[in-house]
Amino acid sequence: MVVLEIRAGTLLGDTLAKLEGGVGAIMVASGMAAVDLVLSRLTPGDLVVAPHDCYGGTYRLLAARRDRGQFKLSYVDQGDEDALSAAFDRRPALVLIETPSNPLMRVVDIRAIADRAKAVGAKTAVDNTFLSPALQRPVALGADFVIHSTTKYLNGHSDVVGGAVIAADRADLDVLSDWANLTGVTGAPFDAYLTLRGLRTLFPRIERQQVTAFAVSKVLQADPRVRVVHYPGLNSHPGHATAKAQQAGFGAMLSFELVGGVAAVRRFLEALHIITLADSLGGVETLIAHPATMTHAGMGIEARHAAGIDDGLLRLSVGLEAEADLIADLKVGLAAADE
Repeated sequence: MVVLEIRAGTLLGDTLAKLEGGVGAIMVASGMAAVDLVLSRLTPGDLVVAPHDCYGGTYRLLAARRDRGQFKLSYVDQGDEDALSAAFDRRPALVLIETPSNPLMRVVDIRAIADRAKAVGAKTAVDNTFLSPALQRPVALGADFVIHSTTKYLNGHSDVVGGAVIAADRADLDVLSDWANLTGVTGAPFDAYLTLRGLRTLFPRIERQQVTAFAVSKVLQADPRVRVVHYPGLNSHPGHATAKAQQAGFGAMLSFELVGGVAAVRRFLEALHIITLADSLGGVETLIAHPATMTHAGMGIEARHAAGIDDGLLRLSVGLEAEADLIADLKVGLAAADE
């Protein structure tokens, strides 16, 4: 049994490495453990350049590590050329990329940023949780590391917590693998088994989910009770052309802002019957989150506003329910939000 359990973890790592085009993968206990493993390479004095609108958990982890003196940190709008150039002038050791970003679905050019990072001797790590290797392969675009919360699309059934780091270089893989073993953050064998099970349906799941997500985005965009929809598949999205160039699809994550702020959000959420309010994403069920009070609450109001995360913003992870049922549920919520 022990041999079989070890083999499940090895098979999962090998499979993810092949899907992402890396030399190998380290399986860890959570997505945040994967981010922290990449940060473990750094020493005091090193500079990390991170997106100013990244996932709230990543934002908090970076700030906590910085405050303990483990590295220097700069949150940067990576879509702002002047801000990005100023950051590279400081010769960072690591550049973190999150594209599409969580929760605003902003898209940045991975290849362009990775090339600039290499020019100053920096490593690039891309969080690919939202798209998975089914839709985006950062290593082929120049990334040194790919980070996943395997809890999400890779597993796809909302019954596992795990993470992974895929490395493009053997020496980097060995360093991270040794550190993961030393600190005991490696993932559980049974979780690896379950994730392998889910991975078998990754491509058909995400193909169906993104078709529904596009239909949902069009309905929301046309509704006057919605101020703005953030979905890279829409021609109106500022990052649409970049997403089309570096992605194989636009994914099943989107966010939208309701007219009416928190009061409208509360009425909207209370009226839903099919869509579930929850922090997670990437499963077979459709989940909705209110970033300001859930996933990004720990950022603080000033940082949220600077990132563009307003109180009326909702993040939607589109599942495998019937498209018509989801749209009907959203319309019920929108009607309630307008009361």
